[in-house]
Amino acid sequence: MTSRTGLPYHSGVDLTLVDLQVSRMGEIMAGEDELKLLGLSYEFVEQDLDNKSDLLLMSNPVYKKVPVLIHNGKPICESVVILEYIDDAYGTIGSSLLPADPYERAIAWFWVDYIEHKLVIAWKVAFTANGEEEKTEGIKQMLAGALTLEGSLKECSNGKPFFGGDSIGYVDIALGGLLAFLQGTEEPCGTKLFDITNTPHLVAWVERFIALDAAKVALPDVDKLVEFAKIRRAQISASIKN
Repeated sequence: MTSRTGLPYHSGVDLTLVDLQVSRMGEIMAGEDELKLLGLSYEFVEQDLDNKSDLLLMSNPVYKKVPVLIHNGKPICESVVILEYIDDAYGTIGSSLLPADPYERAIAWFWVDYIEHKLVIAWKVAFTANGEEEKTEGIKQMLAGALTLEGSLKECSNGKPFFGGDSIGYVDIALGGLLAFLQGTEEPCGTKLFDITNTPHLVAWVERFIALDAAKVALPDVDKLVEFAKIRRAQISASIKN
């Protein structure tokens, strides 16, 4: 069965997440954490970016990249857009991850954008650097970003456990979805992003987040990511030499 967009649509499975598995590095973990937290059933379609499927090319013809959420045959693309869409479409069945207050909602948007365009980009520079100078600059920006987020956590949480207050919110999902990747690439990046001396509140937040039942299910295995990071870093080094 197909939808009016031409994408496959199976009755009884109205949500399909088109994404990667272990190689999903450097992206906000769009959708999967949130789907699990809301207890929603969905079909996961793994992608090989070296051999992109027709489903991916049809659902995201502009950027041709993951992640893509397909809801009743209609594709939603880009990590942050997917997070907001899920909250708008399904937030009524549980606690909304975005604040009801317009100002607080805007603040949450700001920090999610900061994570994606400051922290993640700096991390990518450190991980893929082709020289020590570039790597050092990436690490410098990463650590500066961590300090900024430390202040953000204190401000947004108002002394409560999460960015969202008593329960996890939009910012928690955005940063929490990156934790396994950040931990898995500490060795090749040459730094530990959060530490008890400089970011004590974030260290405590990490412990609370990974202790959540949904996070235990949704987050990738760090050991597998460590191995993947070593392989990926070796590939990057080889391509630079060539």
